[in-house]
Amino acid sequence: MSESSPLRVAIVVGEESGDQLGARLMAAMKRLSPRRVEFFGVGGDRMAAEGMPSLFSLHDIAVMGFGPVVKRLPLIQLRTAETAGAVIAGRPDVLVIIDSPDFTHRVARDVRAALPKLPIIDYVCPSVWAWRPNRARRMAAYVDHVLTLLPFEPAVLACLKGPEATYVGHPLIDRPEQLTAVPGERLPLGETEHPTLLVLPGSRSGEVDRMLALYGSVLDVLSARGLAFRAVLPAVDRLRGRIERETANWAVRPTVITGEAEKWAAFRSGHAALATSGTVTLELALAGVPSVIAYARDPLFRVISDIARRIPGLVNITMFGLANIILGEKASPEFLDPDLAPERLADELASLLADTPARAAQLAAFARLREVMALPDGRPAADTAASVVLRLAG
Repeated sequence: MSESSPLRVAIVVGEESGDQLGARLMAAMKRLSPRRVEFFGVGGDRMAAEGMPSLFSLHDIAVMGFGPVVKRLPLIQLRTAETAGAVIAGRPDVLVIIDSPDFTHRVARDVRAALPKLPIIDYVCPSVWAWRPNRARRMAAYVDHVLTLLPFEPAVLACLKGPEATYVGHPLIDRPEQLTAVPGERLPLGETEHPTLLVLPGSRSGEVDRMLALYGSVLDVLSARGLAFRAVLPAVDRLRGRIERETANWAVRPTVITGEAEKWAAFRSGHAALATSGTVTLELALAGVPSVIAYARDPLFRVISDIARRIPGLVNITMFGLANIILGEKASPEFLDPDLAPERLADELASLLADTPARAAQLAAFARLREVMALPDGRPAADTAASVVLRLAG
């Protein structure tokens, strides 16, 4: 193929987080490729802004939870077949699937059957290191390369005989200005009478259902012990009204904020956090905010996960905080149901709202985390990912 002909890239994502990764990847590929790049596939608004209209709306397939998936299953199956058919008909030079393995991997398997020589790249490693490790070996049949966000994942895939992999960096490492406090943003504990406690019950309605009242009880315990602090609760806009109503009678009523800019400003000024397990715990660690991590499972998922833990080799982790997993140590304390007594969480938080050895230990661990996650050449994560895709696309 001549250098004047365009490079055709198919990208398939299944939810909002994949759309964000896909848009950054597209921008980097256009910047780094010596050839013009044409994109087609399934994406969201951000990828459309980079020049790739989606075959259909992500809302058709971006569903969470057992019940909603079952209800939407016929449409998801239709969209899977439609997507695979479009990729096969489009004859791209490379296919990139991004996260959402229940959807994107089905597409990849269908495409591999029809186009066995097409390079297929998976951007975001499924959590084979956490559970169902046998998925890694199966992936090798239809994925040629994995771009991982976590530094330990290439070694895990090699150990499990999965596809080749490259650590390309987590998007968070590209945004030091969002996560690094400048002088005056986070006052030393000795210079403030009311340190800032970040309260993060989660961004999904189900998480708020399970976590918000618990966190209110924890703050009540801290207040009853005479601790003085201000609480800030970053929330998604659609849940703001509900959260404000349900926190109105807390002993320390939190300031509820929305929007990315306010959230990052709160992270840069916060002194400690009570956070529901998820990507936010990694954000807090990279921002240098000592945290207590908690999670209450959906009742059905709790039954399933407890059964799964009894099956040898199915579940492989003893920690669930992302920063803890990357570091290989429980730097931030974790609490999982049914071990969620407000008094115990309050004990841990109290030690983080003062200059204590527990606080210093977390801060030291977070400094190591930043070193572990840094890319050796200092390039942006999206550029590193784009370079691998361009190389494999030939």
